[in-house]
Amino acid sequence: MLPSTLSERTYIPRSIHSPDAIVHLEYQYGAEPPKPSAAWTRFVCLSDTHNKFCPVPNGDVLLHTGDLTGKGRVSEFKKTMEWLYSLPHKVKIVIAGNHDLTLHQDWYEQDWKRWHHVKQDCKEVIDLMKGHAARKAGIVYLEDEQYQFSVKEHGKQWTVYGSPWTPWFFDWAFNYERNKADEIVSKFPKTDILLTHGPPHNIFDETRSGDKAGCHALTARLPVLQPLLHVFGHIHEGRGAYIHSWGTSQYSNPAPSIQATTNSNAMPVHNSYSEAPRTVFVNAANMPSGPNAIRNDGMVTFGGPGYQPIIVDLLEG
Repeated sequence: MLPSTLSERTYIPRSIHSPDAIVHLEYQYGAEPPKPSAAWTRFVCLSDTHNKFCPVPNGDVLLHTGDLTGKGRVSEFKKTMEWLYSLPHKVKIVIAGNHDLTLHQDWYEQDWKRWHHVKQDCKEVIDLMKGHAARKAGIVYLEDEQYQFSVKEHGKQWTVYGSPWTPWFFDWAFNYERNKADEIVSKFPKTDILLTHGPPHNIFDETRSGDKAGCHALTARLPVLQPLLHVFGHIHEGRGAYIHSWGTSQYSNPAPSIQATTNSNAMPVHNSYSEAPRTVFVNAANMPSGPNAIRNDGMVTFGGPGYQPIIVDLLEG
């Protein structure tokens, strides 16, 4: 009989490491590896939950990179935000995705009839994201905004920038024409953490049809930004993580080219103790899709093996 629940399914522990970053892509729920020491900060990464819920490991910071809902209805946001409110993380930073229609307020005012029989209340949705209950629960909603936080007294001041935009796809929320990409991406500041709903081009952006759906302008800007951690989603089948070293050359070092279909045994992991800056790239999609969503024991369930929240431990520097 095929396993049918999370607890019955087979987990294959998988992590990647560098001197200042540890990424846990797969682990047994309830038995997650601990942080190496108090000098590290634990980030738990989610994306594309689409009004579904799964176990979420504890950590210092929760990062959700959008598509909280299916079509941005108030009822969907209520369920999802109540779930996020209940999680124990001290800081929970959230951005929207293209499915979170009502968060793109000006666009929704013009296009709501394409999606909903009854117009949804955008103000109620915003209150769920930014109102008293959200603030009390540690929720920080970013929409082309920067934020600074610390998770402990006298600890590192982390900086984060969040942007919901993705290249045009049948005129969903927060879509931009590709000729407008530079205008949007050029405004991204240099921060420790970058949250975007969509991936950069050629980084965990390959669809089931083989298309590379990521943003070219974002890829071109990454060598300038060089965040410690870049989290995104959008392409469910692209779920994965990679630690990239930018090198120490005075010449331009391009962004990596890496996909979820890359053989894990051949995937380079930079463990060098050089002084070169590094970026942890994470496609944190939790909705199983594509060849990686099928295991010997059947189809992976939402948030199941290979599609769990991704844990990233960063050494405070």
